[in-house]
Amino acid sequence: MDATNRVALVTGAGTGIGKRVALLLWEAGYSVVLAGRRLETLEQTLKEADVPAARGLIVPTDVSDPTAVTELFTAAMDRFGRLDVLFNNAGVGAPAVPLEDLSYDQWRLVLDTCVTGAFLCTQHAFRIMKNQTPGGGRIINNGSLSAHTPRPHSAPYTAAKHAITGLTKSTALDGRAFNIHCGQIDIGNAATDMTEQMKRGVLQADGTTAVEPTMDVEYAAQAVVYMASLPLHVNVPFVTLMASGMPFLGRG
Repeated sequence: MDATNRVALVTGAGTGIGKRVALLLWEAGYSVVLAGRRLETLEQTLKEADVPAARGLIVPTDVSDPTAVTELFTAAMDRFGRLDVLFNNAGVGAPAVPLEDLSYDQWRLVLDTCVTGAFLCTQHAFRIMKNQTPGGGRIINNGSLSAHTPRPHSAPYTAAKHAITGLTKSTALDGRAFNIHCGQIDIGNAATDMTEQMKRGVLQADGTTAVEPTMDVEYAAQAVVYMASLPLHVNVPFVTLMASGMPFLGRG
């Protein structure tokens, strides 16, 4: 299908990587559904896109809430009637404190948002993509370098992103028979509000604090849109994109 006839849904679309991916998908000709917790940031994303109203839909959504996710995908189908791309991007972190000092609620927030939210969205996307005509579609999960290697004091986020890798593999396998394909992008230090601390210095595995390099979020967004725009007989299962020189291959 031509991109001008395709529909994408982006979670966490109000800021950072999700926002930039949504804007580039619009530039590529997609209609885009924006999901996120805060209405005002979603409205800002749509305003910056400057596209006809018919090509955008805002649905404030807490992806950890099954009812909210059902309402999100129902609204998307009511407006557009199909779904070609899902970018599971919504995520949160926990305070960088010793593991034993984390509260249960802090643990649950990260796992419920990053893992359960991605699963719920994937489940709804599967149902749509299996039954639409033409069938099939693509699901892209936002992993992290933490899906490979932890930072100090990051147990919830690291556990969540390792789980995303398993979800990506299972989604790709279970979707194969239905022309539903899944890939994961593991991003390191894209310059967003979440990585502002990198410029001031962050705790390293040896106990020191160091400033880390970052990269323009544009490169991460371009990579996601490249994955999204491939024909369905081609898939990128995993890709790692990072700021050169950041501690990853030698982390720890």
